Amino acid sequence: MEPHRDCILIVDDDVEIRTLLHEYLERNAYRCVAVADGKGMFAMLDRSPVDLIVLDLMLPGTDGLTLCRDLRARSDVPVIMLTARGEDTDRIIGLEMGADDYLAKPFNPRELLARIKVILRRARGAAQARTGEHMQRMRFADWRLDLTTRDLVSPRGVVVALSGAEFRLLKVFLERPNRVLNRDQLMELTQGQGAEALDRSIDVLVSRVRQRLDEDAREPRIIKTVRGEGYVLASAVVLE
Repeated sequence: MEPHRDCILIVDDDVEIRTLLHEYLERNAYRCVAVADGKGMFAMLDRSPVDLIVLDLMLPGTDGLTLCRDLRARSDVPVIMLTARGEDTDRIIGLEMGADDYLAKPFNPRELLARIKVILRRARGAAQARTGEHMQRMRFADWRLDLTTRDLVSPRGVVVALSGAEFRLLKVFLERPNRVLNRDQLMELTQGQGAEALDRSIDVLVSRVRQRLDEDAREPRIIKTVRGEGYVLASAVVLE
């Protein structure tokens, strides 16, 4: 399978700049698409997502500042503005319209590459932070685990209290659905490195969690036993 490559969309009416940047970014492991104007930009965005847009300020038809403003009404994709003018006023207006960075022409492609890397790294960090902030519940098999209150909520809406050890074990399973985990792995993930599974304590804890889930001990359907290997959460998990 081909490794993931971030996709950069270049919007510039100068064919030489489009060609130069397209070739340079492709050589540096990015996927690249180049268009000449705003119409092409939005057509491309309607077809497939991109990770960052390099947007020229001076374009035929709708200018880059207006395009950036319109883009921000529908997407938070990072934008680097390019312009032949380097006045502070243009830079400030561009940033106010929602651009993430601003680079005056002529520029060194290596500088643009460095800025792209910084902005993509920052965007990924922000996305991860938002995921962590909003991921308050994990839903599985019509059950829901609230990560804030540590309550387990049944399909009928009944709140089931969990002990600290039960919560940690269930959360470990939910973070690794459909993956077989042996006893040593479960002990390490719930108790930390160096912990030892004594007297089949993990088996006892799994049994307790199954009871909380109203599982049939003879034929559990959520946390299943894989003979000779360990346990597996046999359910899809949805983050909320």
